Amino acid sequence: MKTIIIVGCLIAADALVAFATGGVKMKISSPAFQEGGTIPEKFSKNGQNVSPELRIEGAPAEAKSLALIVDDPDAPVGLFTHWLVWNIDSKTTEIAENSVPKGAVQGTNDYPNLGYGGPQPPSGTHRYYFKIFALDRTLDLKSGAKRRELDAAMRGHIVGQGELMGRYSKK
Repeated sequence: MKTIIIVGCLIAADALVAFATGGVKMKISSPAFQEGGTIPEKFSKNGQNVSPELRIEGAPAEAKSLALIVDDPDAPVGLFTHWLVWNIDSKTTEIAENSVPKGAVQGTNDYPNLGYGGPQPPSGTHRYYFKIFALDRTLDLKSGAKRRELDAAMRGHIVGQGELMGRYSKK
C-alpha cells in the first residue's frame, strides 16, 4: 500500500512539473552537434549561415502545431533571438538543414532579418537554445512577426516543449 501511495505521489508530482513548465517534455536534437556541444562554424554567420538539421520527438497527440525559437541568453543586449518558426505541422519529426517545413511561417530575428540568423557572438562563448513548443492550436500571425508577438500568441497554448543547447565561440 505504501508503494502505491508513493508511486501515485511521484506521478502527480511529475504531472504538476509538466503542467508548470508547459506540458509534456519533448526532445529536440541535431546530428550536427550534441547537447551542450559546439555548433559547427557552418551554421554560424562566420560560416554558411544555414540552419542545422533538427530532429523532434514526443509531440503530444493533442498538439495542433509546433513552434521553434532559437535564442542566445548570453548576448550583451540580453536575450537575442536567432530564429522564429511557427505553424509547423505537429507530426513533423525532422527539419532538414537550411530549410523550413512546408506550410510553416518564419518571423523576424534580432539581426533583424526574416528567417534564420546563425551564431555570431561579439566575444567569448555563448549558449544557443533551440526550443521546440507543441501548441494546442495554429497561430494567426503573419510572416515577419517579432518574438514578443510570437510569445504572446503562444501564451496559454503550450502542451509540450523541449530544448537543445549548443555553444559557439567568437572566431
